[in-house]
Amino acid sequence: MSAEIVAGRYELERPLGHGAMSVVDLAHDRQLDRDVALKRLAENLARDEELRARFVREARLAARLAHPNVVRVYDVGEDEGRPFIAMECVEGETLAELVARRGPLPPDEAAALGVQACRGLAAVHEAGLVHRDVKPQNLFLRRDGVLKLGDFGIAVVPAGTRLTAAGTVLGTAGYLAPEQARGEDVTAAADVYGVGAVLHELLTGRPPRQPATLAELAEPASIAPPEGAPPALARLVMRCLADDPAARPASAAELAGELAAMLPEAQTLPLPEHPSLRATEIKPPAPRRPRRRRPRTVVLLTVAAIVLVLAGLAASFAYLGSGSGSSGQEQLVPVVTPVPHAASAQQQARNIAAWLRRHSR
Repeated sequence: MSAEIVAGRYELERPLGHGAMSVVDLAHDRQLDRDVALKRLAENLARDEELRARFVREARLAARLAHPNVVRVYDVGEDEGRPFIAMECVEGETLAELVARRGPLPPDEAAALGVQACRGLAAVHEAGLVHRDVKPQNLFLRRDGVLKLGDFGIAVVPAGTRLTAAGTVLGTAGYLAPEQARGEDVTAAADVYGVGAVLHELLTGRPPRQPATLAELAEPASIAPPEGAPPALARLVMRCLADDPAARPASAAELAGELAAMLPEAQTLPLPEHPSLRATEIKPPAPRRPRRRRPRTVVLLTVAAIVLVLAGLAASFAYLGSGSGSSGQEQLVPVVTPVPHAASAQQQARNIAAWLRRHSR
């Protein structure tokens, strides 16, 4: 059985993951001879023009990022109407898999991973992007210890898109910022909340929230501090998880600095520069409004009207020319009334056609 080829170059090898919104496969790029993680929008969602457009737009913005703690996006495109993203294939495991395998991590190790996550997010925010889906499943730990933030493109579903809410929303609810759950404006502060939720799980082995229903998700949460963590680290995690975005650390860079200050000198990591904007001031790029296309009938009628006008003018000149040479008598040029103006293109076309019929006799 021959392998499936996407966009004429990506040979699918085996599935890596599958969700309500997308599928990810290990694929080999025949053109550049390298393995990639190929993420494709789910077939049923590919028919949603708004979602398709944002999937591609945000992936292209993410492709501009080049940072050690961000999964590199190599290529963005469509294959048979289905958008795809070709990304760096990270050899290792997600933080979700790490916690499932080992259980709660030592505080120093959790804090060091948090610093790396914040370094990646600081680069994302500096580029004017907001990830909006920071969770252990989207943080990939390479075998050499480098943590990478991935999964751009469809972090938030546009209003009106039909999805199985229980499977899609509740699956991420433990890491969802309160303002996201309430349907309010989302800023980079939601990503700071996500880092806090990830740290809470790294320290306790479970997410800070596990709502069973959508109604419960919308209610204010009572989150217990991570037990067993040093008091300073526990307080910092709870600040990240504050209901008010303004009460959280001002930026991913600030959070990275506070986490790094809790590490032994041997684990000192390079820190991002503090940005000029607070996290609450960084919003996702506004979607481009699609250009309104005129109905085809209006376009055709307009073109037909122009053709008729030109034909009428040509006929008028031919009439005047032939009349001036037919006799020695002076030829009177008839008075021509103007074409009545109409409010719509369809009515204007009808007015022009009637005008031509009257004056072409």
